[in-house]
Amino acid sequence: MSSDVKKYRFILIQAFQLPASSPYRHRPTEGPKEKGLQNYDQVAPFLADVEWDLHPGALTTYGDWQVENREEFACAAAGRLPIVREACKSGKYNGVVLLGGGEPGFHESREIARAYDIPVTSCAHSQMHIATTLGNKFSVIDMAENHSSYYLDLVIQHRFDRHCASIRNLQLPHPRPGYDDLHLAEQKQKALRGEKSEMLEAAVTEAVAALEEDGAEVITFGCSATFWMQPYLEKRLHDMGWDVPVLEGYRCALGLAKLMVDLDLTASGLLYPGDRPVKWRRRKYP
Repeated sequence: MSSDVKKYRFILIQAFQLPASSPYRHRPTEGPKEKGLQNYDQVAPFLADVEWDLHPGALTTYGDWQVENREEFACAAAGRLPIVREACKSGKYNGVVLLGGGEPGFHESREIARAYDIPVTSCAHSQMHIATTLGNKFSVIDMAENHSSYYLDLVIQHRFDRHCASIRNLQLPHPRPGYDDLHLAEQKQKALRGEKSEMLEAAVTEAVAALEEDGAEVITFGCSATFWMQPYLEKRLHDMGWDVPVLEGYRCALGLAKLMVDLDLTASGLLYPGDRPVKWRRRKYP
Protein backbone atom coordinates (compact mmCIF):
# COMPACT_ATOMS: atom_id res chain seq x y z
CA MET A 1 0.00 0.00 0.00
CA SER A 2 1.41 3.44 -0.91
CA SER A 3 2.23 6.22 1.57
CA ASP A 4 -0.41 8.50 0.01
CA VAL A 5 -3.27 7.72 2.39
CA LYS A 6 -6.72 8.16 0.86
CA LYS A 7 -10.10 8.42 2.53
CA TYR A 8 -11.04 4.87 1.58
CA ARG A 9 -8.59 2.18 2.63
CA PHE A 10 -10.06 -1.16 1.64
CA ILE A 11 -8.94 -4.74 1.50
CA LEU A 12 -10.66 -6.83 -1.15
CA ILE A 13 -10.67 -10.52 -0.22
CA GLN A 14 -11.29 -13.25 -2.77
CA ALA A 15 -13.64 -16.06 -1.74
CA PHE A 16 -11.00 -18.74 -2.29
CA GLN A 17 -7.76 -19.55 -4.04
CA LEU A 18 -7.16 -22.62 -6.19
CA PRO A 19 -3.78 -24.36 -5.96
CA ALA A 20 -1.20 -23.53 -8.61
CA SER A 21 -1.47 -27.07 -10.00
CA SER A 22 -5.23 -26.81 -10.59
CA PRO A 23 -6.39 -27.08 -14.22
CA TYR A 24 -9.44 -25.02 -13.20
CA ARG A 25 -7.65 -21.83 -12.18
CA HIS A 26 -9.59 -18.83 -13.45
CA ARG A 27 -7.42 -15.94 -12.29
CA PRO A 28 -3.72 -15.35 -11.52
CA THR A 29 -2.65 -15.11 -7.88
CA GLU A 30 0.81 -13.76 -8.64
CA GLY A 31 1.80 -10.44 -10.16
CA PRO A 32 0.12 -7.03 -9.91
CA LYS A 33 -3.09 -6.86 -7.91
CA GLU A 34 -4.90 -5.48 -10.93
CA LYS A 35 -4.30 -8.77 -12.76
CA GLY A 36 -5.79 -10.75 -9.90
CA LEU A 37 -9.04 -8.78 -9.79
CA GLN A 38 -11.56 -10.12 -12.27
CA ASN A 39 -13.08 -7.53 -14.61
CA TYR A 40 -10.62 -4.92 -13.39
CA ASP A 41 -11.28 -2.74 -16.43
CA GLN A 42 -14.91 -2.41 -15.34
CA VAL A 43 -14.12 -1.90 -11.65
CA ALA A 44 -11.12 0.44 -12.01
CA PRO A 45 -13.12 3.72 -12.01
CA PHE A 46 -14.62 2.75 -8.65
CA LEU A 47 -11.15 2.13 -7.21
CA ALA A 48 -9.63 5.41 -8.39
CA ASP A 49 -10.21 7.08 -5.01
CA VAL A 50 -9.46 3.95 -2.96
CA GLU A 51 -6.18 2.80 -1.45
CA TRP A 52 -6.66 -0.94 -1.80
CA ASP A 53 -5.03 -4.30 -1.36
CA LEU A 54 -6.19 -7.59 -2.84
CA HIS A 55 -5.96 -10.85 -0.91
CA PRO A 56 -6.13 -13.96 -3.14
CA GLY A 57 -8.15 -15.87 -0.55
CA ALA A 58 -7.44 -19.06 1.35
CA LEU A 59 -6.47 -22.19 -0.54
CA THR A 60 -9.41 -24.51 -1.11
CA THR A 61 -9.60 -27.57 1.13
CA TYR A 62 -12.43 -29.44 -0.63
CA GLY A 63 -10.62 -29.88 -3.98
CA ASP A 64 -8.97 -27.96 -6.79
CA TRP A 65 -12.12 -26.66 -8.52
CA GLN A 66 -14.26 -23.56 -8.02
CA VAL A 67 -16.89 -23.32 -5.30
CA GLU A 68 -20.53 -24.03 -6.22
CA ASN A 69 -22.39 -25.99 -3.55
CA ARG A 70 -23.13 -25.50 0.14
CA GLU A 71 -20.34 -27.73 1.42
CA GLU A 72 -17.78 -25.89 -0.69
CA PHE A 73 -19.11 -22.50 0.39
CA ALA A 74 -18.82 -23.55 4.04
CA CYS A 75 -15.19 -24.54 3.50
CA ALA A 76 -14.49 -21.23 1.75
CA ALA A 77 -16.10 -19.30 4.60
CA ALA A 78 -13.95 -21.02 7.21
CA GLY A 79 -10.83 -20.21 5.21
CA ARG A 80 -11.69 -16.54 4.76
CA LEU A 81 -12.40 -15.62 8.40
CA PRO A 82 -8.77 -15.63 9.63
CA ILE A 83 -7.90 -13.34 6.71
CA VAL A 84 -10.62 -10.91 7.75
CA ARG A 85 -9.45 -10.93 11.37
CA GLU A 86 -5.84 -10.33 10.39
CA ALA A 87 -6.86 -7.43 8.13
CA CYS A 88 -8.90 -5.82 10.90
CA LYS A 89 -6.14 -6.21 13.47
CA SER A 90 -3.59 -4.64 11.13
CA GLY A 91 -5.18 -1.19 11.45
CA LYS A 92 -4.49 -0.52 7.76
CA TYR A 93 -8.07 -0.59 6.52
CA ASN A 94 -11.38 1.15 7.16
CA GLY A 95 -13.39 -1.20 4.97
CA VAL A 96 -13.48 -4.88 4.03
CA VAL A 97 -14.98 -5.92 0.70
CA LEU A 98 -15.68 -9.63 0.27
CA LEU A 99 -15.46 -10.71 -3.35
CA GLY A 100 -17.41 -13.64 -4.81
CA GLY A 101 -21.10 -13.79 -5.62
CA GLY A 102 -21.95 -16.32 -2.91
CA GLU A 103 -20.29 -14.18 -0.20
CA PRO A 104 -18.99 -17.06 1.99
CA GLY A 105 -18.41 -15.96 5.58
CA PHE A 106 -20.24 -12.64 5.22
CA HIS A 107 -22.11 -12.59 8.54
CA GLU A 108 -19.16 -14.03 10.44
CA SER A 109 -16.85 -11.44 8.86
CA ARG A 110 -19.18 -8.65 9.94
CA GLU A 111 -19.15 -10.02 13.46
CA ILE A 112 -15.33 -10.01 13.47
CA ALA A 113 -15.02 -6.53 11.97
CA ARG A 114 -17.71 -5.03 14.22
CA ALA A 115 -15.27 -5.18 17.14
CA TYR A 116 -12.89 -2.96 15.15
CA ASP A 117 -15.62 -0.56 13.90
CA ILE A 118 -14.90 -1.61 10.31
CA PRO A 119 -17.74 -2.11 7.82
CA VAL A 120 -17.84 -5.26 5.71
CA THR A 121 -19.67 -5.47 2.40
CA SER A 122 -20.28 -8.32 -0.02
CA CYS A 123 -21.63 -8.83 -3.50
CA ALA A 124 -25.06 -10.43 -3.03
CA HIS A 125 -26.06 -8.36 -0.01
CA SER A 126 -24.99 -5.11 -1.70
CA GLN A 127 -26.70 -5.86 -5.01
CA MET A 128 -29.99 -6.72 -3.32
CA HIS A 129 -30.00 -3.58 -1.20
CA ILE A 130 -29.18 -1.28 -4.10
CA ALA A 131 -31.63 -3.06 -6.41
CA THR A 132 -34.52 -2.38 -4.05
CA THR A 133 -33.76 1.36 -4.13
CA LEU A 134 -34.12 1.27 -7.93
CA GLY A 135 -37.23 -0.84 -8.41
CA ASN A 136 -39.86 -2.87 -6.60
CA LYS A 137 -38.49 -6.25 -7.68
CA PHE A 138 -35.22 -7.61 -9.00
CA SER A 139 -34.23 -10.82 -10.73
CA VAL A 140 -30.95 -12.68 -10.48
CA ILE A 141 -29.07 -14.13 -13.45
CA ASP A 142 -27.10 -17.10 -12.14
CA MET A 143 -24.99 -19.79 -13.74
CA ALA A 144 -25.81 -23.25 -12.36
CA GLU A 145 -28.51 -25.20 -10.54
CA ASN A 146 -26.51 -25.91 -7.39
CA HIS A 147 -25.20 -22.34 -7.15
CA SER A 148 -28.64 -20.79 -7.71
CA SER A 149 -30.10 -23.10 -5.07
CA TYR A 150 -27.51 -21.80 -2.62
CA TYR A 151 -28.11 -18.23 -3.77
CA LEU A 152 -31.81 -18.53 -2.95
CA ASP A 153 -30.72 -19.12 0.65
CA LEU A 154 -28.99 -15.72 0.55
CA VAL A 155 -32.09 -14.00 -0.83
CA ILE A 156 -34.17 -15.41 2.03
CA GLN A 157 -31.46 -14.82 4.63
CA HIS A 158 -31.18 -11.16 3.64
CA ARG A 159 -35.01 -10.90 3.75
CA PHE A 160 -35.38 -9.94 0.11
CA ASP A 161 -37.63 -12.85 -0.89
CA ARG A 162 -40.57 -10.43 -1.23
CA HIS A 163 -38.52 -8.29 -3.60
CA CYS A 164 -36.93 -11.07 -5.65
CA ALA A 165 -38.97 -11.66 -8.79
CA SER A 166 -36.94 -14.71 -9.81
CA ILE A 167 -33.58 -16.41 -10.07
CA ARG A 168 -32.95 -17.26 -13.71
CA ASN A 169 -30.49 -20.11 -14.20
CA LEU A 170 -28.25 -20.35 -17.29
CA GLN A 171 -27.08 -23.87 -16.34
CA LEU A 172 -23.48 -23.20 -17.33
CA PRO A 173 -21.61 -24.58 -14.31
CA HIS A 174 -17.95 -24.20 -13.50
CA PRO A 175 -15.82 -27.04 -14.87
CA ARG A 176 -14.87 -29.73 -12.38
CA PRO A 177 -13.51 -33.30 -12.49
CA GLY A 178 -15.65 -35.74 -14.45
CA TYR A 179 -17.53 -33.15 -16.50
CA ASP A 180 -16.83 -31.65 -19.90
CA ASP A 181 -18.42 -28.25 -19.37
CA LEU A 182 -18.34 -25.06 -21.40
CA HIS A 183 -15.21 -23.03 -20.65
CA LEU A 184 -16.67 -19.90 -19.05
CA ALA A 185 -13.51 -17.77 -19.38
CA GLU A 186 -13.65 -18.24 -23.15
CA GLN A 187 -17.18 -16.83 -23.16
CA LYS A 188 -15.91 -13.45 -21.99
CA GLN A 189 -13.10 -13.50 -24.55
CA LYS A 190 -15.64 -14.15 -27.30
CA ALA A 191 -17.64 -11.12 -26.22
CA LEU A 192 -14.51 -8.97 -26.11
CA ARG A 193 -13.68 -10.05 -29.66
CA GLY A 194 -17.18 -9.18 -30.81
CA GLU A 195 -18.07 -12.83 -31.39
CA LYS A 196 -21.20 -14.63 -30.27
CA SER A 197 -20.99 -15.71 -26.63
CA GLU A 198 -23.38 -18.54 -25.76
CA MET A 199 -23.30 -17.44 -22.13
CA LEU A 200 -24.25 -13.86 -22.96
CA GLU A 201 -27.01 -14.97 -25.34
CA ALA A 202 -28.47 -17.18 -22.61
CA ALA A 203 -28.30 -14.27 -20.15
CA VAL A 204 -30.14 -11.98 -22.57
CA THR A 205 -32.88 -14.59 -23.03
CA GLU A 206 -33.34 -15.09 -19.29
CA ALA A 207 -33.18 -11.37 -18.48
CA VAL A 208 -35.93 -10.60 -21.00
CA ALA A 209 -38.01 -13.42 -19.54
CA ALA A 210 -37.45 -12.01 -16.04
CA LEU A 211 -38.72 -8.61 -17.19
CA GLU A 212 -41.64 -9.86 -19.27
CA GLU A 213 -42.81 -12.85 -17.26
CA ASP A 214 -41.58 -12.39 -13.68
CA GLY A 215 -42.14 -8.69 -13.10
CA ALA A 216 -38.51 -7.75 -12.48
CA GLU A 217 -37.61 -4.06 -12.69
CA VAL A 218 -33.89 -4.46 -11.97
CA ILE A 219 -31.46 -7.17 -13.11
CA THR A 220 -28.67 -8.45 -10.84
CA PHE A 221 -26.13 -11.27 -11.05
CA GLY A 222 -25.46 -14.28 -8.82
CA CYS A 223 -22.07 -15.95 -9.22
CA SER A 224 -19.13 -13.59 -9.79
CA ALA A 225 -18.34 -15.60 -12.94
CA THR A 226 -21.33 -13.82 -14.48
CA PHE A 227 -20.34 -10.27 -13.46
CA TRP A 228 -18.37 -9.62 -16.66
CA MET A 229 -21.64 -9.62 -18.60
CA GLN A 230 -23.02 -6.50 -16.88
CA PRO A 231 -22.14 -3.88 -19.54
CA TYR A 232 -22.97 -6.25 -22.40
CA LEU A 233 -26.33 -7.28 -20.97
CA GLU A 234 -27.22 -3.71 -20.06
CA LYS A 235 -26.51 -2.54 -23.62
CA ARG A 236 -28.42 -5.40 -25.20
CA LEU A 237 -31.46 -4.71 -23.03
CA HIS A 238 -31.30 -0.97 -23.65
CA ASP A 239 -30.99 -1.57 -27.40
CA MET A 240 -34.21 -3.60 -27.19
CA GLY A 241 -35.92 -0.72 -25.42
CA TRP A 242 -35.75 -2.09 -21.86
CA ASP A 243 -34.90 0.92 -19.67
CA VAL A 244 -33.79 -1.03 -16.59
CA PRO A 245 -30.70 -0.96 -14.34
CA VAL A 246 -28.32 -3.92 -14.56
CA LEU A 247 -26.12 -4.32 -11.47
CA GLU A 248 -23.06 -6.40 -10.65
CA GLY A 249 -21.55 -7.31 -7.31
CA TYR A 250 -18.08 -5.77 -7.21
CA ARG A 251 -19.14 -2.19 -7.89
CA CYS A 252 -22.17 -2.46 -5.61
CA ALA A 253 -20.02 -3.79 -2.76
CA LEU A 254 -17.44 -1.04 -3.26
CA GLY A 255 -20.11 1.64 -3.44
CA LEU A 256 -21.81 0.45 -0.27
CA ALA A 257 -18.46 0.27 1.56
CA LYS A 258 -17.74 3.88 0.58
CA LEU A 259 -21.18 4.95 1.78
CA MET A 260 -20.62 3.31 5.17
CA VAL A 261 -17.26 5.05 5.55
CA ASP A 262 -18.82 8.38 4.53
CA LEU A 263 -21.58 7.97 7.11
CA ASP A 264 -19.17 6.59 9.73
CA LEU A 265 -21.31 3.49 10.15
CA THR A 266 -20.78 -0.19 10.74
CA ALA A 267 -23.10 -3.05 11.69
CA SER A 268 -25.31 -2.75 14.76
CA GLY A 269 -23.91 -4.01 18.04
CA LEU A 270 -27.27 -5.61 18.73
CA LEU A 271 -27.03 -7.65 15.54
CA TYR A 272 -23.44 -8.66 16.32
CA PRO A 273 -22.99 -8.28 20.10
CA GLY A 274 -19.57 -8.58 21.67
CA ASP A 275 -18.57 -11.20 24.22
CA ARG A 276 -20.01 -9.30 27.21
CA PRO A 277 -22.28 -6.49 25.96
CA VAL A 278 -23.09 -3.73 28.44
CA LYS A 279 -26.72 -3.81 27.33
CA TRP A 280 -28.59 -6.96 26.30
CA ARG A 281 -32.21 -7.88 25.60
CA ARG A 282 -34.41 -10.32 27.45
CA ARG A 283 -36.53 -10.84 24.35
CA LYS A 284 -35.29 -11.09 20.78
CA TYR A 285 -38.24 -12.21 18.64
CA PRO A 286 -40.97 -11.44 17.70
